[in-house]
Amino acid sequence: MSILAWIILGLLAGAIAKAIFPGTDPGGLIVTMIIGIVGAFIGGWIGGMLTGTGLNGFSLWSLILAVVGALILLWIYRMSTRGRSTTV
Repeated sequence: MSILAWIILGLLAGAIAKAIFPGTDPGGLIVTMIIGIVGAFIGGWIGGMLTGTGLNGFSLWSLILAVVGALILLWIYRMSTRGRSTTV
């Protein structure tokens, strides 16, 4: 899959991950989109490790992997920013 396709899939995965794992994040919408994009790459890497081949095209499997990657990254992000206050 091309980089642009992973970015689009990541934006969608970030929105789905945010809906599954709601809460207030210190970064807001921009950070959630970045987490979704990076999560899609992580999910693609996990999928490549599990199947032994790269993921090609949009499919339900690639969307699930992208959402899982975004959920993992969102959880890590929230754990690392847990002590920070979101109010000024």
